[in-house]
Amino acid sequence: MSLGPIMTDIEGIELNAEDRELLLHPLIGGVILFSRNFESVEQLQKLTTEIHALRDPHLLISVDHEGGRVQRFRDGFTALPAAAHFGEIYDKDHTRARFVTENAGWLMAAELRAVGVDFSFAPVLDINYKVSDVIGDRAFHSDPVIISELTHLYIKGMQAAGMAATAKHFPGHGAVKSDSHTDIAVDEREYNDIYANDILPFKRLIHHGLAAIMPAHVIYPKVDASPAGFSSFWLKQILRTRLNFQGIIFSDDLNMEGASFISEHYAQRAEAALHAGCDIALICNNRPAAISIIDELGEINDPVGHLRLARMHGKNHYTMEELHHMPRWRSTSELLLRYQDNPSFELDFT
Repeated sequence: MSLGPIMTDIEGIELNAEDRELLLHPLIGGVILFSRNFESVEQLQKLTTEIHALRDPHLLISVDHEGGRVQRFRDGFTALPAAAHFGEIYDKDHTRARFVTENAGWLMAAELRAVGVDFSFAPVLDINYKVSDVIGDRAFHSDPVIISELTHLYIKGMQAAGMAATAKHFPGHGAVKSDSHTDIAVDEREYNDIYANDILPFKRLIHHGLAAIMPAHVIYPKVDASPAGFSSFWLKQILRTRLNFQGIIFSDDLNMEGASFISEHYAQRAEAALHAGCDIALICNNRPAAISIIDELGEINDPVGHLRLARMHGKNHYTMEELHHMPRWRSTSELLLRYQDNPSFELDFT
């Protein structure tokens, strides 16, 4: 059974009968986990093993695990700094920032791979224009060139740990004050401004073989009437054609308010996202909506999408115990923990 174009969530720390039935549906291609799905490292490993055993090829397992305020698993995992801290280090010492950033990307990915998670929706490529609370310190910097450099290193670390990266939120969410989780977000800038600045990090990482991108639920009315994640202009003309992106396009969560602009009906939101160019549509924290999507969407067979999805399966198999014996994990975990206690310590780090 090939992987379908819908990614959804599960209820708790173990699969129940309804979860199993849903995940066995051919339209489902993956699972996104949240803090409610985590109790311990051992429980999480058991859960991911059970999810992977349901299907062949196995369902993709994902999580939002950027660091800072967006880190779903805590107990037994290293506390990760928010991305903005890497930018702050860079402003003081480029060399040390490069070292810390690449190793942080490796550690984030290595710990998730050790418990069977295929990938994290990271890194954020948005520019910190200091107007968006929802982006804020999730952005690496306010300079797109520096963002490009740091996220390239972060992704290099992720890849070394066996994880493909998903860059977000194309073409850029940082200039919008509104939170697309709760509002209809609108960016009034001209296309040329967006392309020259916000798209620069995406363009450079695509050149380096970026595996996946998540578009923003933001409307850019001077460019297109639909939010980027539902816009064939942004996804097909710009991302696929102008930027020659060949990886996976994940929609952002269809349950967010920013997606309500398209329709009150969730199946229509999913259809619109897939028709615009997304390979996978996410529906989170709304089980009735997920069921309505798979009931109403109809059969979708996209051989190219199936090949793209294969790139997201995690590589490198080791346990958390084995990981903890690796010198790179010990040194990087200590480094990040020291940073949490004293953000200025990196100036003395050698």
